[in-house]
Amino acid sequence: MSQNQAINGHNRAWTLTNLLPAPEEEWDRLRAFLNLTQADFEAMLATVEPLFRRGPELVVGTYDYLLQNHETAVILGWENGADEKHLAERRRFFTVWLARLLGLDLSHDFARYLFRAGQIHAARGPRKIHVPETYVTGSISLVNAAFARFLSEEMPGDPVVPAALAGWNKLLTMNQHLMNHGYHIARAWDDGDFTVQIELFGRMRHLAHRPQLQMGMPDGGHMAQAMEKFFNYYPQARPDVFAIGWLPGERLDERGTPWMTVQKTYRAQTGWRVLLNGRDMVYSGGLQQTVQPGDRISIFPPGR
Repeated sequence: MSQNQAINGHNRAWTLTNLLPAPEEEWDRLRAFLNLTQADFEAMLATVEPLFRRGPELVVGTYDYLLQNHETAVILGWENGADEKHLAERRRFFTVWLARLLGLDLSHDFARYLFRAGQIHAARGPRKIHVPETYVTGSISLVNAAFARFLSEEMPGDPVVPAALAGWNKLLTMNQHLMNHGYHIARAWDDGDFTVQIELFGRMRHLAHRPQLQMGMPDGGHMAQAMEKFFNYYPQARPDVFAIGWLPGERLDERGTPWMTVQKTYRAQTGWRVLLNGRDMVYSGGLQQTVQPGDRISIFPPGR
């Protein structure tokens, strides 16, 4: 991270360079790596109808399994049986997710939906239930196994099934990765030795759906770390706040040969202000100033 020290009129800009990829960037990157092809999609499309028919069975069976497993029952607070309202909520969420999956939804909106689901699993949802990453990964594996069983029963011997399962495995891996991405960022939000208060104003309140929140910070942490945590957790705010740029760089490969790299930069646009205890950050030490217990960070959009 670095602070841009140039003065443009009466404005000074600050720049972040260590933000994690936004959900849509991570989604596109993994999709390209897994090489989802047209042949994958054609094979998956041929199996959507039989999988859709078994959808209710999958939804009900998944939560029956979680209820019967002692560890997941404890996590969900169902040691003495499922709460019917809570169970209905989770079945609705699962049904919406399954419908988008079977609809072969590859949109950036779905990537953001999965990212938010991961944050909710990290106890950032209304019920504050922490579902460890292991069980999210395990649940995706169980869905993959259920798909294989359903197709062996619904389309026995059909040569398209192996190709379809290969495609579904790729797509389920993308779904799992986006949820884990959101989960890890949400867990990092709470990590720290103390908490600071974040106050939001103007349209930032709409983006975050709240006027203020608490963030964990480590002893000796700097404003740069606080800003990175905030904009990792709320990547939807980045297009409004930052102008995107690139920094050239150089790395050495395993033979010591240099090769060029580029690093994405996020430069605050004119009018956005961040205050630490009521003082504009860029005039009171910038991103390198230390954040202390009891500090208050305020984020103002242009026009305030």
